[in-house]
Order: sequence, then C-alpha cells, then structure tokens
Amino acid sequence: MRYDVVIIGAGLVGQSLAAALAQGNPQLAIALVDPALASAAELPAVLPTEGLDGFDLRVSALTARSQNFLTDIGAWQWIRSQRCQPYTHMTVWDAEGTGEVNFDAADLHVPCLGHIVENRETLAGLRQQLASCPAVTQIAQPVQYLDSRQSDGLTPVVLAQGDTLLAALVVGADGAHSQVRQWVGLPTREWDYQHQALVATVAMEKPLAATAWQRFRPQGPLALLPMPTNPHLASIVWSTSDDEANALMALSDEAFGHALAEAFEQRLGTVTGCSQRAAIPLRQRHARRYWQDGVVLAGDAAHTIHPLAGQGVNLGFKDVEVLAAEVLTAVARGISPGHDQVLARYQRRRQADNLATMAAMEGFKRLFAADAPLVRLLRNVGMNRFDRLLPVKQHAMMQAMGL
Repeated sequence: MRYDVVIIGAGLVGQSLAAALAQGNPQLAIALVDPALASAAELPAVLPTEGLDGFDLRVSALTARSQNFLTDIGAWQWIRSQRCQPYTHMTVWDAEGTGEVNFDAADLHVPCLGHIVENRETLAGLRQQLASCPAVTQIAQPVQYLDSRQSDGLTPVVLAQGDTLLAALVVGADGAHSQVRQWVGLPTREWDYQHQALVATVAMEKPLAATAWQRFRPQGPLALLPMPTNPHLASIVWSTSDDEANALMALSDEAFGHALAEAFEQRLGTVTGCSQRAAIPLRQRHARRYWQDGVVLAGDAAHTIHPLAGQGVNLGFKDVEVLAAEVLTAVARGISPGHDQVLARYQRRRQADNLATMAAMEGFKRLFAADAPLVRLLRNVGMNRFDRLLPVKQHAMMQAMGL
C-alpha cells in the first residue's frame, strides 16, 4: 500500500489538496485518510434547509483568490449552483466613536468582494469533485500513529485496523489540534485569547443588502454576514470575553436577540429569529516549522488565526495552492514529493504570508481593544481619513481579496 501522497484529514484543506493534486497529475497515487469520510459518504448531495437551524453554523467569507482556486479544481461550479451569497459591500465601524470605513465592489469594478459560503456546502462541492478522481483512495479509518522513521524515503502511516500505508509525502491537514504535528514533534508558538466566538444564524428586521457588517467593540468584533435564500438572514460571528460569551450562551433566544440588536446599535433593526448557538474558544497558533522528514503541515494544522477578518480558510486554501504546485512541479521533474527541497520551498513561500496576516489581525485586535482616550481619537480619525482615500482603499481591498 504505497502512495505518493497520504493526506491525513478530510476537511476543507485535505479534500481540496487531494483534488488539486489529482487534477494536476492523474498518475499520482493519493490516499485521503479520515474516519469522518464514512459519515460523509452518507450525506445527500444537497442538504435541506428547514428554518434557521437548516444552515451550517460555520461559514466562510471566501475571497476571489479562493474562488479562483476552487474553480480551477472543479469544485466552485457545484458550490455556485447550490447555495452561496455574494457580498458587494462591507461596512466596518468603531463602537467607541465615529470612525467608519466602507468598501464597495464598484470601486474595484468587480461584481462582488467575495462570497459567504457554508462550510458544509464547500465540503459537499469538494466531495462531488473527488468522486470523479480515481487517483484518490478514500480511507475512512483513524490513524493509529505516524512513524517518523523513514525507510527508503517512505514514511509509514499505521491505521487503526493495523494496515500500514507507505508514503513519499504525508500531509497533516487534521486541524488545529493536529495529531500529525504532535507525532512529528513540530513545535508551535501559541496563546489563548481567553475569548470565544459565538456563531448562529439570525433573522434581522432590516435586509443586509448584500453587505458584510462588522462592529469593533472593546470586547471583540461582532460581524453579521449575509446569507443566501433570504436578504434578512445573517450568520453572526460574535467574538468576546469568556465571561460575556458564557452569559450570552445562557440567555433565552429572545433575550439573546435583544442583546445582539443592542450590541449592533440597531443598525439592522431587531432580531426576529435565532438558530441554535455555539461558542468556539479562540486561540492563536503557529508552527515554527511546517515540515520535517517527508511530513508537512497545511491549513489549521500549521496556523490558526483570530476570526475578525475571516481569513482562516482563505489562508488554508493558499497553503494548498502552493503545496500542490510545488509537489506537481517536483514530480514532473522526477523528484520525490517529500524531498526536503520541495517542502522547504513550500514553507518559504507560505510562512511569511501567514505570519504577516496573523500579525495584522493581532494588531487590529489590540488596536480596537485599547481604551485610552487618545488611542480612541486617533483610531477614529484614522478610519475616517482612510475611508476618503480611495486609491489606498482599493489597494487594501485587492490585498484582502488575494488579487
């Protein structure tokens, strides 16, 4: 059971990498390993919507670059035909003053700034694409352990039922608590924000008008993202302190709706409906190295980031895009996909960008959490001036869209 690439983890990053490699070179032998594949195979192609609880609580604001990548691997066409919401405008404002910034797709002469897509819809699109990739073997088993001692340039991956896969390259795409990262012993730098992100689907009195709204509170940002099927529906990501998050989770739906409308300054009126809620602990994490001896990390296994700008999954897709390109180039030249030079190039191309994005998000978080009067004044003046500088805004938007 020898493979060119064994991918551990079948989330957005793992499935998209398998699809990208199979599209780029159908001769590659690829294994995608995750016990969740067993239940995923039983899911219908189109998941039904029944009320607010019919939507996935986890959504992503996919950038133009992510959309282009998903188009290239054949998944976006299916996602677009199902359920996604383009947004053409973004409004960001400071809760502690009058600073406000507005972004509009018309300023860039593009149809939209991005798309809000439920994670399950993106996964379903990738699943549809992988169904037509015979080069990808899907194995619905947990991995028992990863033997970092290579033999003839191959890394043994031992499955729970005792089978062993031999891989020229093992990819850890198994999320923030990556077992692959721990088995290999790749160190991380991380800290707990002591914050949680509350997620839910809500119905608002006023329509969202294809706009992504975000209010920066001292406790953390509150975002309302437009959802498909109804202009009054929004997916919320409410980042706040542990104490406030616990208190909000304990409220009734009606009381939570009142708290949400107040925290959002009634910009979209009252909350007329609310789905189930979930609270996700927030932690920043970054691997000091992305690879070691034929094993490499991608996506959340290598880095997790504060959700205030919705860049987490987009960084993961950029990892996949670069890693797939490096692997395909190496194989075309007769080089093993797990060769040190291949993985070092991937790390060099992705680590700096990931670190820069993480530093920017951390800077934004600390800037809006600062309560000193002078800082608040400068922050609001700066936002209003930035809003009037169209060329600067255009450059910022292009960067955020990955263009």
